[in-house]
Amino acid sequence: MYTPPMFKTDRAASLAFAEARGFGTVCAWDGNKPIASSLPFYLDYADDGTPLAAYHVARHNALASLADGTSSWLLAVNGADAYVSPDWYASPDQVPTWLYQAVHLTGPVRKQSDNELGRHLDALSAKFESWLAPKPPWLSSKMTAGRLDAMKKAIVGLVMTVEAVEGSLKLNQHKSDVDHVAIATALARQKEAAGQVLASEMRGLRPHLFAGQATQSNAKTTSEGAM
Repeated sequence: MYTPPMFKTDRAASLAFAEARGFGTVCAWDGNKPIASSLPFYLDYADDGTPLAAYHVARHNALASLADGTSSWLLAVNGADAYVSPDWYASPDQVPTWLYQAVHLTGPVRKQSDNELGRHLDALSAKFESWLAPKPPWLSSKMTAGRLDAMKKAIVGLVMTVEAVEGSLKLNQHKSDVDHVAIATALARQKEAAGQVLASEMRGLRPHLFAGQATQSNAKTTSEGAM
């Protein structure tokens, strides 16, 4: 991943972002062309602290046959992204750009054993069911044994041993304070959720610049509530 120094994130932050996102594009090389699939995943850690990215594919997915435990694969995890118009800057002579969040995990991938697959499916569903709390989590035990066994036979569990972690969070870190505020404010006004997410991230980078906005917003809310 090409990452200018000002956008580069450290290893811990990149892994935390990937784990929080939980969805990415897995890409391998079959000798002639790249093969890719978009998949949910979760991160685990080996005894020595090495990150392990676990996911699964349909048994007939070409990726299943490429998991030899040696060849290096890529797991690209993307977050919010949004276009930035030059007209939004306070400073002149700007150009169009795109802000985004991205993390790349790279390493060899092996197949899971049958025993591992059951634990994998429970861990994967538990991760995403937790997002729906307070809804009681779905459990594989709710399925009949025959149906669950049939579904497990239709997939192949995979585990990537993460050897390289690269992160790029492009949030206009190289811009002046006045332009930082201008872009964050413009993105916050966009209808798309991605723009609002990036605006929040930008506010988090330089919170002191937005203290006045928060005060004005609270004052407006209090005033409206008194009417």
